[in-house]
Amino acid sequence: MAVWKTYRIADAISEIEEEKFVLPVIQRSLVWNEEKMELLFDTLLKGDSFGAIMAIEEGKDKKPPLFNFRPFTKDGNFIASRQVEELAQQQLFVIDGQQRLQTFYIGLKGSINGKILFFDLFSDYNCEFEFKFELDIQKLYQKSKENSERTIPVHCWYPAKDLLSRLKETNDEDQVADEIIEEKSIADDKQKHHIIKNVKAFYKNVITAETLGISKVVINKSLPAIANRQRIVELFRRLNDGGTKLSPFDLVASILKGFSWEMEKFLIEMLEGYNDIGLTQENLIKLIFLLQDNFDKEMASIEASDAQFAIQNKDRIKVTLVCLKKFLECAGLFEFYKEGSRSFIPLFFIAYHLFHKSLNNDRLLHFFDKYETDNQDFIFYKSWIYNSLINGVFKRGRGWIPEKTGIRKILAIMRNYKDKPFPVNELFQIYIKHPLDFRLEYSKENLDRLDSVFLYYLMYDLKRSNRVNDIDHIMPKSILEKHGYASEKINSIKNYQLLDFGTNRWIKSGQPFFEWVKNHVKNETEYIKAHLIPDDKTIWTEDKFEEFSNKRAGLILDKILRHIPSLNILKN
Repeated sequence: MAVWKTYRIADAISEIEEEKFVLPVIQRSLVWNEEKMELLFDTLLKGDSFGAIMAIEEGKDKKPPLFNFRPFTKDGNFIASRQVEELAQQQLFVIDGQQRLQTFYIGLKGSINGKILFFDLFSDYNCEFEFKFELDIQKLYQKSKENSERTIPVHCWYPAKDLLSRLKETNDEDQVADEIIEEKSIADDKQKHHIIKNVKAFYKNVITAETLGISKVVINKSLPAIANRQRIVELFRRLNDGGTKLSPFDLVASILKGFSWEMEKFLIEMLEGYNDIGLTQENLIKLIFLLQDNFDKEMASIEASDAQFAIQNKDRIKVTLVCLKKFLECAGLFEFYKEGSRSFIPLFFIAYHLFHKSLNNDRLLHFFDKYETDNQDFIFYKSWIYNSLINGVFKRGRGWIPEKTGIRKILAIMRNYKDKPFPVNELFQIYIKHPLDFRLEYSKENLDRLDSVFLYYLMYDLKRSNRVNDIDHIMPKSILEKHGYASEKINSIKNYQLLDFGTNRWIKSGQPFFEWVKNHVKNETEYIKAHLIPDDKTIWTEDKFEEFSNKRAGLILDKILRHIPSLNILKN
């Protein structure tokens, strides 16, 4: 059952400040950006609809409330929920409309990214009420967003929070408008008219008109608290079909927090310090399910036991993540994952294997202390992940869907090797039997079949990135085509290097290779070493491209084999 009540924006803001409106733990953080917030204020002053707010009404002395909660943020920073045994006042737990209420609160009382909200008092009220978040009034733009011909003098921008304060103190929009006109020495009648109209619009829609609709959801008190919580979580999920959509895993997080408010703290703590290796909320939730041997859990089948597993194993999961990051550092993969957009699938299963070891947390923390001399699993982990990455087995289009078929098949093996040596050979057999385009023997002939992103990473000694560099033809494509070389030989890893954008696009720009090195490369020895260039200068001309390409392929192959653990180790 829902009961409707209308509010004035100014009253709602006051009640937010008094924590009569709060956010239940199932709510996510603020996601709206400044521009979206600015547009909401324009919508408000135009008198247009911006949708209703839905909230659960919880009475004073409720023991305990249905959800633990947090107050609205005044500066955009996330505030952790708190556990409350008994409510001191009647409160509304907002389950739909957080972004809109948060926008009004920040714009009229606080700031976002250190910026306060300014209102253009010369706005063309017939077209657009212009608002802008800014730290320094001098940085506010001088042209209208809607009408480039209309200039906006700096002095016409007015802090929205100050305007609200003055209007509430005087309760007289005419007086405030007159005072602003006098303060700013406005003499032009048209400008005066705009200030009066805009102040009136602000006063009406923020202070006097009941522009906000609240639908109060009444709880069935005869039902157990857990049933009511899940009912509200389900309502929260359905409401997500409109407004600012949550991702599927935002919804999963809300469901888990509905089972245990401690999940909010768990998710925040686990993610701190691990975004540099690609640990997102989505990957963390997937890891929680994988550690329980369930990789494809449906939203409807999430249970209280999933939240309990995470909370009860919080310390173990944290130690596992510390250990996982240390492995990446020891294995020379930290910089690769730090770049972002890398598959987390191999990290899931290294974490899985670490988590299920019979070592206590303290011993697990030191698991990689002697990784070079006394850690067989380290070699197995490194061999598996290096060979997997260079063969691109975790990328779509390689013969399976890694997120589905790949995870399912790998987990089927891994669940049989808890607290046993890492099953590197068995995992390689999955690739071979599927079958994937996978190889464990590398040659000059198959270099172009390998994953180029990881191959460049190995070629440049785990440093250089093709994300911040151009992939450049060493010997120019235009010259090689004139010599009649086939495109597959020209466009080959054997003829590619990574160069910074400026060098490739301006300095090098299609010059014959020998001439470019002679005229523009300052440190020839360093250049040859970094880019694996054959040191025989007699083959540095485009007419000797075949020989150059073959020798460079040998240098690339040597570099790959230097980085990837020897397969002989796996046979011992």
